[in-house]
Amino acid sequence: MMKRIAAVAAVVMVVAGLTVAAQTDVTGTWNFVVDLDAGSGEPVFVFTQDGETLTGTYEGAFGSADITGTVMGDMIEFTFAAEGAGEATYTGKIMGDMMEGTCDYGAAGGGTWSATKAG
Repeated sequence: MMKRIAAVAAVVMVVAGLTVAAQTDVTGTWNFVVDLDAGSGEPVFVFTQDGETLTGTYEGAFGSADITGTVMGDMIEFTFAAEGAGEATYTGKIMGDMMEGTCDYGAAGGGTWSATKAG
């Protein structure tokens, strides 16, 4: 009986975990505040999420670029080609309509970021 209860509990936990992961969707416009070693900025990202696959656009101090990345549960990672700095990589945690994390802009250095979903 205890083994059966433990097995049912394990299945419920797995299903609950999948449900939480499926609910994380960052599709939309996000306003970022980025603090780099070389200065700060307020870029805008527009994300489209399809399952764990993330695509979209960047508009900011390093021009305009297409982004690609992934969303797994409440974690996000994406990259884009930053004019004059090479590839920029962002990693962070999603918290509803907010996110925060770290970024690496190659030659322009690293830093931190936070974001809120527009509208």
